[in-house]
Amino acid sequence: MVIRASAGVGEGTARTHDWRLVPAAMTVWTGALLGLLWGWWACLVAGLLGCGAAVALARTVSRDGRPGTRRWRPAAVVLLFCGLLLAWPTADRLAEAERDPLRALARSGAETTLSVVVTERPRALRSAGYAGSPGGARSVLVAADVVSASTNGETVRSRGRVVLIGPSPPWTGVVPGQRVEVRAELAPPRPHELTVAVGFVREGIERENPAPWWQQQADSLRTALRAVCGVLAEEEAGLLPGLVVGDTGGLPERVEQEFLDAGMSHLTAVSGSNVAILCGAVLLLARGVRCGPRLAALLAGAALLGFVVLVGYEPSVLRAGVMGAVGLGALVLGRRGSALPALAVAVGALVLYDPAMAVSMGFTLSVVATAGLVLVAPVWSRALGRRGVPVGASQALAVPIVAFLATAPVIAGMVGEVSLVSIVANLVAAPVVAPVTVVGVSAAALAPMWPGAAELLVLVASPGVSWLIVVARQAAAVPGAVLPWPSGWWGGLLAALVVAALGLAVWHRRARLVVALLLAGSLLVLVPVRVVAPAWPPERWALVACDVGQGDGLVLATGEPDRAVVVDTGPDPALLGRCLDRLDITRVPLVVLTHLHADHVGGLAAVFEGRTVGGVAVGSGRTPRWAWREVADTAAEHGVPLVRLAEGDRFGWDELRVDVLAPPGRTSGAAVDNTDGTEVNNTSVVLRATTAAGRVLLTGDVELAAQARLLTGEADLRADVLKVPHHGSRYTLAAFLAAVSPRIAVTSVGADNTYGHPSPATLRVLRGLGALTARTDTGGDTAVVNQDGEPAVVRRGPSRRGRVSRRARTARHPPTVARSPWGPPGHRARRGS
Repeated sequence: MVIRASAGVGEGTARTHDWRLVPAAMTVWTGALLGLLWGWWACLVAGLLGCGAAVALARTVSRDGRPGTRRWRPAAVVLLFCGLLLAWPTADRLAEAERDPLRALARSGAETTLSVVVTERPRALRSAGYAGSPGGARSVLVAADVVSASTNGETVRSRGRVVLIGPSPPWTGVVPGQRVEVRAELAPPRPHELTVAVGFVREGIERENPAPWWQQQADSLRTALRAVCGVLAEEEAGLLPGLVVGDTGGLPERVEQEFLDAGMSHLTAVSGSNVAILCGAVLLLARGVRCGPRLAALLAGAALLGFVVLVGYEPSVLRAGVMGAVGLGALVLGRRGSALPALAVAVGALVLYDPAMAVSMGFTLSVVATAGLVLVAPVWSRALGRRGVPVGASQALAVPIVAFLATAPVIAGMVGEVSLVSIVANLVAAPVVAPVTVVGVSAAALAPMWPGAAELLVLVASPGVSWLIVVARQAAAVPGAVLPWPSGWWGGLLAALVVAALGLAVWHRRARLVVALLLAGSLLVLVPVRVVAPAWPPERWALVACDVGQGDGLVLATGEPDRAVVVDTGPDPALLGRCLDRLDITRVPLVVLTHLHADHVGGLAAVFEGRTVGGVAVGSGRTPRWAWREVADTAAEHGVPLVRLAEGDRFGWDELRVDVLAPPGRTSGAAVDNTDGTEVNNTSVVLRATTAAGRVLLTGDVELAAQARLLTGEADLRADVLKVPHHGSRYTLAAFLAAVSPRIAVTSVGADNTYGHPSPATLRVLRGLGALTARTDTGGDTAVVNQDGEPAVVRRGPSRRGRVSRRARTARHPPTVARSPWGPPGHRARRGS
């Protein structure tokens, strides 16, 4: 956007950007960033340096009497003011957070009673969960400020910021501004943040006061919107609240992942585009009924305030709200709006208000994208216009391209991936975003008072919502849609150099050939052939160990192209769902859950997405209780029978026969109910599958005792292929491995896991037996195929997309915890994991 800056007397006016507030904003952002990364003293030093720079600028302005230079006097005053605010109180806030006594308690894992004020809406935590810990949408993340704290009857003087993680039901209906009391087990937060502790809430909460009335009204609007969206299909009903108010609690994980891969996830993170659409619609409506500019701006401001309360005080929402308010204020005052000063005011004010935004990825992406749209997009749009492109088309092309190029270095450095389909996907999706947003906001406003009219509006928006899902799904399905990229500072710098090279090629003809040759060479050398034309699934596959991270997700072919038996479902529905999609599986006659730890049952919902399921089979274990209830509820919801397996059971299909070797038979007639992780592992269902590629032994997570029982039993354990027990844990008997004597040993394990899986000792024993070892953390989806009558291994390649995508999801709503998001500090070392 080009704005008109005020000029000195006699100079007239000049169409240029007004940069005067940018130094102050950058000083504030840099000071808070360094304070969080290095310590409060860095913020203090940055503030003092800012004050010194302001004094030097003021002296320069006073010495140079030219009118153009005098325009910088207000900028020097603002810079001085911001420097003082950095030195105090911002540096003091950072120091107080560093010294907060809850940090020491968090390092020791103490249990603490906290009275807190909730600051953000509880959000579904898309965590995979590990071992006996629940994950997925069963848990929520709640940001809160501490009012009082006590441990062992002693008061803890803390006013810090905490993040609470706990089961979803107790938090239903809790809204920002409400004060609650919880009993939490503390854990250290991630470094470089204002959060002083992470609290794991195992029990219920006690609500100490009602929420403010405006927050109650906002919650009722959100609830009513979710209710009226029930007239849509499941995916559309989950997406529309996300598009309108950023409420992604009901968004299916498959759709969320597809939006991430397609580079369209910003549509469900309410930000500047939503504010622009809403305020623009109100301004147009006000002008249509002949309201004056100031009255129209006031009406738009009222709508903006209500929208911010409705959505919640997220960093991106606050940034967009502050920037929109500054622009509307300029309109009320009768001055031409300036996007760049508005952005500078938003950045400075919000970082001073909440220094934690300085390290927020969402905030950074929002600011960088807005700056690119303000500074670069108009120039590119006019350049396209000079080349004969119509005005509307030039703007539609320039905006997504500039937004992609501006944010690509940040995403590449922070997430380690770049979406190659983002530009096209956003271009195709753009025409329906504004209508869907306006109609959706109108439906939210009407839902509590007139549900029928709101449902009608939701149905009007339905085609646009369905179109967005189709675009995201098709874009995410493009081979190589997401390109892995080096993460960290160097990855971001490399991406910035690539962006600079592309920009150079646009403006200089001679550079285009060089850049084109470099890009072509990079594609040939760096992009694997499997990304361009992945030969998957391989022909005559019999078993596929899906890359589901730290967990098990196995697929057995039955002899029909679209039908397979699934054994365990991994911790994450998105990862298993993509694996089944790649195999083109639409019918699952049986799902076998070897035991109920989250890394084996967490992805069960994915099996039912777009597939028919015949039954769900389980062993004798019934713990953890939450997992058993969830499995039973999921089966009941889809009308699928639950089958209990025991030694001696047998199932068969065209090219697959499955024999159950463990657990022992139904002598007691009662289900086993253990709480110890090792005992749960030892109740795992053990299967011997006869496939087209040979005999396969699937062992779940059996440990020493269960392996010993199998050795002393009568079952024939010999197999061509072994699914290594418990992700290759060291709790594996060498005698058991020798009894199996596999030709191929497949270990389903997550990359960089904290359990030490697979154990080098276990791998040495397998190699000593002459087995070919294959791992999902290094080979990705791993298939065992029938090759000329012999079993062979085909690897798809490490699925970095799965791991990176989960980090992108948490980047939008980070849980501020450096380890597994569930379990006490000693959880990682437990054998039951």
